[in-house]
Amino acid sequence: MVDPYTKLHYDNMLYAQVDAVVYAMFRLGYSGIEVRVSETGWPSKGDPDETGATPVNAAVYNRNLLRRQMRNEGTPLRPSTKLEVYLFALFNEDMKPGPTSERNYGLFQPDGTIAYNVGLSALSTTSSTSSSSSSASIFLTSSADK
Repeated sequence: MVDPYTKLHYDNMLYAQVDAVVYAMFRLGYSGIEVRVSETGWPSKGDPDETGATPVNAAVYNRNLLRRQMRNEGTPLRPSTKLEVYLFALFNEDMKPGPTSERNYGLFQPDGTIAYNVGLSALSTTSSTSSSSSSASIFLTSSADK
């Protein structure tokens, strides 16, 4: 999609929404302000009327998001400024009220097992001291960290 005002091309709605906020702040006289996305994600399960809430869609969304983060990518409006994004959520919340989708944003189940594969090669499940429980660790590094 192409923004009709800036003529910038967007291949995802997250960056389009962030740049809309940045552009609006600029028009109000606030420029150079760091913008962070405090939470974004995709549910892996939903109620019958939430057809987009699937493990496949969640994996695609989060995989693409993580790839962009690993590349230290900015938005089309500010390509040289890395957009800080926080993934929601690490664990599914099986006791949370509301629609099924609200309980299924996690990369992991409440018991620590992987909810779906996001394609992280550094994603591993390790056994704890008890043979009946497990915990998961995620380590993300970008090329800038090496």
